[in-house]
Amino acid sequence: MNDEVNELVPRLYEALRGQALRYAAQHGGSMHPSSVVQEVWIKLSRAETLSFRSEAHFSAVAARAMRQVLADRARLRGRAKRGGGLERVALDNLGAEPALVDTVAIETALSRLEAARPRAAQIVELRVFGGLTLEEMGEVLQLSAGTIKREWRVARAFLIDALS
Repeated sequence: MNDEVNELVPRLYEALRGQALRYAAQHGGSMHPSSVVQEVWIKLSRAETLSFRSEAHFSAVAARAMRQVLADRARLRGRAKRGGGLERVALDNLGAEPALVDTVAIETALSRLEAARPRAAQIVELRVFGGLTLEEMGEVLQLSAGTIKREWRVARAFLIDALS
């Protein structure tokens, strides 16, 4: 296990848990934020070669892990019972009204966006799953605020169209 990860996790555990709580509040369902954070931690601790430039970079890596954990959980629920992947999803960050959306459909749309516009997909991931601010995204991606805003608008339009 990476010493750098061991030093960062205690300081960032509450931030990750807070993001999981916000995600759970927006998406409803039966998700337990602490168990999501634990799964994220397990995922991160298994990657012995990880190294982080900053806390914002750690948050970005954790956002990717959280996205994967949540998508895996939605797929399992979908297999467990018909329609099991459906949850009430508040797409506030995307500028749409809350609706009943298939969590797996969100993951699929985000994967399609990632294939077409990787940077835009990464911005969505950092904002939605990582809770990063504009400044933190700029630090992680080494981009200007203007570029991040433009990519966010493109990503938001793409996802709203894909999910409607």
